[in-house]
Amino acid sequence: MLIGEWNPSVILTYVGVGFAVTGIFFAGAGNVNPAFACLIAAGVCDLFDGAVARRCKRDEAQKRFGIQLDSLADVMDFLALPAAICFGMGMRSWYQAAALIAFCVCGIARLAFFNVSEAQEEGAVKYYRGLPVTYTALILPFLYLLRYALRDGVFFPVFTGGIAAVAVLNILDIRVVKPRGIAYGFFAVLAAVMLVMYLAVLP
Repeated sequence: MLIGEWNPSVILTYVGVGFAVTGIFFAGAGNVNPAFACLIAAGVCDLFDGAVARRCKRDEAQKRFGIQLDSLADVMDFLALPAAICFGMGMRSWYQAAALIAFCVCGIARLAFFNVSEAQEEGAVKYYRGLPVTYTALILPFLYLLRYALRDGVFFPVFTGGIAAVAVLNILDIRVVKPRGIAYGFFAVLAAVMLVMYLAVLP
């Protein structure tokens, strides 16, 4: 017998981790654009994995496992992969390292907070408290587009500032509307457009 859950309710979560690891390989080789494409793809997996899980018959143990699995996968997808991408971009100065440390620490804190609070009443939640780490999958690719409009001396401080801002928003006690209904379609279309840009349009 295998430990853990290996059924349709968690398949998208595992697929997202696969994209994250692939993106880390791309980033390590300096191929930033396909690494960003993997980040976006992991975000799409995370967007829909909850909806898939809710359509599967699960007992309480499987639901608890899914909550923990989702957060552990998010560490890979939206913290480790972005950090690897930043390293692949050449971000190695002290202030960039400080921003990335803050980004990872705040992201992990946000995930832990979700596990012990919001995840326990998932069906009733209309707002998230703090920016979910999943939003990194669109925010950072959008910020990176500035590289095509700004010289490096301006772009890197702006991009680093964006990372620091995301870190603060992760733990700032603000209300963020939880996507539902048509919002899923909007985010899916936006992600598809970004994927095409990063895989076929951008140099």
